[in-house]
Amino acid sequence: MRPALALANTFPATAASPQATHDPASISTCLGVNIPRAAFTELIGGVSSGRTGVLLALLQQVTRQGEFCALVDVQDMFDPATAAAAGIELSRLLWVRCGGNVDHALKATDLLVRAGGFGMVALDVSSVSAATIRRIPVAAWFRLRHGAEHSGAALVVTGERIEAGSCARLQLGVHRKEVLWSAKLLRGIRSIAERRKWGGREGVCFDSRAR
Repeated sequence: MRPALALANTFPATAASPQATHDPASISTCLGVNIPRAAFTELIGGVSSGRTGVLLALLQQVTRQGEFCALVDVQDMFDPATAAAAGIELSRLLWVRCGGNVDHALKATDLLVRAGGFGMVALDVSSVSAATIRRIPVAAWFRLRHGAEHSGAALVVTGERIEAGSCARLQLGVHRKEVLWSAKLLRGIRSIAERRKWGGREGVCFDSRAR
């Protein structure tokens, strides 16, 4: 049995929903940031930059419009409770925990992005050392890109630094602008998301609330 077919049989969420309605070209969010489908996007930002907030917003948008997502989590950092509070429909999200094994994460992402039925496949390499990321061959990034182009899924790789280079159609850099306080309590973070490809540079300011 082919891996993609076995995946669809094991996880029914990989089958496309007949009720799903979506933009065939991109995924839009309330942040005003469009992520191209059938393409590779890098989502880059440091700790507390707002990067995770953008990822959650994308997952929320895709699952709320009736599509399915897959999240390959290298360091097991995803928090389902935070995701649910952000409006993500967890029943439409396949979470793959990799226990720090980057090789397993790349193989899982390759399988998922080629399987079909997912509106978005995300690979989170946050907190993976720079030395480990640099050892990933360029051919691996190109293979993931080709998988996205073939299946039509939006492939989003998120981390602290740009690594895939020319493989990505869009590079979205997120950095913190200011910390928001209210009565000496942390209220959230104001961040700027800057598109670095797909039509030049354009910044979008948004707030991420503390939880």
